[in-house]
Amino acid sequence: MILMLLQMLALPICLGFLGLILGALLLFYLFSIYNGLISLKNNIERAWANIDVLLKQRSDLIPNLVETVKGYMKHERGVLEELTRMRSEMLSAQGPVQKAKASEHLTSALKSIFAVAENYPQLRASENFLQLQNQISAIENQIADRREFYNESVLLFNTRIHSIPDTILAGMMGFRDKEYFKATEEEKKNVKVEL
Repeated sequence: MILMLLQMLALPICLGFLGLILGALLLFYLFSIYNGLISLKNNIERAWANIDVLLKQRSDLIPNLVETVKGYMKHERGVLEELTRMRSEMLSAQGPVQKAKASEHLTSALKSIFAVAENYPQLRASENFLQLQNQISAIENQIADRREFYNESVLLFNTRIHSIPDTILAGMMGFRDKEYFKATEEEKKNVKVEL
């Protein structure tokens, strides 16, 4: 009788133990999905922060560029004023979308000033101007690289939150698509310099 009672209890105990193991595995799997999504989200935020640092660094170089160019370009005041206005817009922009738009305007203004400088041989030969131009060009290249990394991070995140089974947990946790850093049509155009 005791043996029969033990046999009757063994099956529910085994099933309970198996259920506990399966429940723990499911919980571990859900945690790993969540942690993976958080990691990708943080990677996007870090990538944007890196872009933001470079945008700020580029903005900090603008006053030096303006002062260097002022003496050579007295009658090109409009270009300098536009560059200064774009820098202010860049510094006051909030969030990735506004900062991306302001960055595009600033890039366009920088292209204009470098193109106008072609008409001033003394300016082009100025060591300060060349250093600033090289620094800004280097930062522009770094920004392009960081934009690419940011967009790759966004791609990984957006793909993951739309993949099964991650999409279920992502939807419950409120994860939404992140926006890519895109160039506007104006930024894609060639700079026209009119003197």
